[in-house]
Amino acid sequence: MDIQMVDNKASAKKYLFLITWPIFIEVFLQMLMKLTDVFMLSFVSDAAVAAVGVVNQLMTFMFVLFNFTAMGAGVVVSQYVGAKQPESVKKTISTALAINLLFGLSISLFVGFNRAFLLNLFSLEKNLFVHANNYTSIVGFALFAQAMILTISSILQAMGYTKDVMKSVLIMNILNVFGNYVFIFGALGFPQLGVTGVAISTASVRIVVMLGMLILLFKRSPIKIPFKSFFKLEKEFIEKILAIGVPSAGEHLSYNLSQIVLTIMITTLGATALATRVYIYNFMSVLTVFSMAITKGTQIFIGQLVGARKQGEAYHYMFTGLKIALLITVVIGSLFAGFGRQIFGIFSSNPSVIALGSLILVLELIIQPARTGNLIIISALRAAGDAKFPVLIGITVMWGVLVPLGYLFSIQLGWGLPGIWLAMIIDEWIRSSLMLRRWKNKRWLDKSIAQAKLEACK
Repeated sequence: MDIQMVDNKASAKKYLFLITWPIFIEVFLQMLMKLTDVFMLSFVSDAAVAAVGVVNQLMTFMFVLFNFTAMGAGVVVSQYVGAKQPESVKKTISTALAINLLFGLSISLFVGFNRAFLLNLFSLEKNLFVHANNYTSIVGFALFAQAMILTISSILQAMGYTKDVMKSVLIMNILNVFGNYVFIFGALGFPQLGVTGVAISTASVRIVVMLGMLILLFKRSPIKIPFKSFFKLEKEFIEKILAIGVPSAGEHLSYNLSQIVLTIMITTLGATALATRVYIYNFMSVLTVFSMAITKGTQIFIGQLVGARKQGEAYHYMFTGLKIALLITVVIGSLFAGFGRQIFGIFSSNPSVIALGSLILVLELIIQPARTGNLIIISALRAAGDAKFPVLIGITVMWGVLVPLGYLFSIQLGWGLPGIWLAMIIDEWIRSSLMLRRWKNKRWLDKSIAQAKLEACK
């Protein structure tokens, strides 16, 4: 369905559904891959789970750095698709790939050679550090592959090829489970490598999938891109991508930096608190899978509507996506809160972890509506071209409220891990209220990138 054919609520819901359902499967598979790693590592030890969880916090931070190009390219491409400018889509693709390939290789080398310094920031116990160092020594050098996967996925989805991304992630899951099985449990004659095996599997799969997605993107480009131009930098499109990507990544960067600081606080609370936090974050990925899918679908939809000069429709359809996401996350969050002990009992036999984790799941139910609101509304603002406001609010509230209150509640007052979650509740609700107000004020109406180019050409 073409975005120009969206002229009523029914057609809008249909278009949003067609975009979103493959994204839902893709996000679910991404979440499943993380849960699979945690579940399979739980057969090794809680220490292995905790160590990889800490490293993945660091890796998530690196993914945020890669996302400044991926998010910026996705928004710019979606607006140009809506404005029917295929030549601009092609140039955006070439520029985005060149930026993230160079950046990804630089980050890979930095993390790989400086892993000991980075891991020492978390003050890990000796046995945890050994696991974490082994994992990072392999996965760190392959980070460039994830940088390219994020960029290609964002571009394909912005062009409407959400099924292609879904199929790619499905293949990634299958290969990842097979690799984990072989290297963790020593199947098919391979040695039992534990955490190192998970690292080998993760790095290898990312490189294979990156190559496959590059070929797919080449085939899907609206205008065939000569190989010599496939990674070509163009100043105009660098500026457009960065105009969206840098502020967007800034908001994500601020969030993940604050989470790293909170993780450092949690490491001082002991191995039980750290292991519980790792399990909780993986369980919560089940809750966010629905809102993340709708978030990505809404961003593509809003971007194309804005590019097609349909800002009025964009304003109303954001609320449609928000209501659906809120309903689903609250229902599932209630189930998690009600059956917390049973859920934790599947992954851990430690009664302290089970008791603490079931309490945190109740607190998560309070966070979810606000967190969902932030995901949906911020993505809509970004898609409309209003990328600076979310990062300004994010930096102010996260570092002015979240981090200080997290330290006060968890360490100074001695409330432990529940204190961290109380601080996150306050942070998420403040930011979501401010984002909703921004959307309703319609300050984003004149910030379209694609239309700015059209006006300049007249």
